[in-house]
Amino acid sequence: MQIKQYYSHLNGYEYLKVHKPYLWDEIVSTIKAVDAQKAFEKVSKEKSKIGKILYEPSKLNKLFKKEFEQRGWHETRIHYFVNEDLQTTRNTVNIKDKDEQRQAILQNGFTPYRTFNQVDFVKERVAVEVQFGKYFSVQYDLHVKHTFFYGRGDIDVGIEIIPMHSLMKQMSTGVPWYENELTNIVREGRSNPSVPIVLIGIEP
Repeated sequence: MQIKQYYSHLNGYEYLKVHKPYLWDEIVSTIKAVDAQKAFEKVSKEKSKIGKILYEPSKLNKLFKKEFEQRGWHETRIHYFVNEDLQTTRNTVNIKDKDEQRQAILQNGFTPYRTFNQVDFVKERVAVEVQFGKYFSVQYDLHVKHTFFYGRGDIDVGIEIIPMHSLMKQMSTGVPWYENELTNIVREGRSNPSVPIVLIGIEP
């Protein structure tokens, strides 16, 4: 596969090129190493695409996972606690130690519920999400996942890899696409999301 376009939000690309250019090069080489034809095998059952051969999202995810992990990128998962009280949430949301956070919620008389945030691949404080799921997943990645890890001080830049429109048309309905997500980010304004991001559009 190849990078067709990219957008640098809050100087995400510039940060990488100045401070960790080798990681950007590694991301580019990882994308190039993915052989999309290996995932061009799904026979569509959708009314508008019946019988057409499409790219299989789950297979593409596996191909990306293999290539990233071979280069030392790995999933990161952070567990934390939430509760129903607004003020307690305000007081505990920035506590990084989950046990301390749990205890603080209990001391305020509320039930702590364990949950987590996860990102696909992390290496040297750079997080990468490869998104071939439903279109709304990109907004969750940008405004929850990347923002969560950045707010904790765990990452410096978030990378979001999604299909170009040309690739999206050869996949199941509802997959996110670069041109649309670029518009969404620009529409929201320069400071939202509040984390340096590189949005990458790919195609075979």
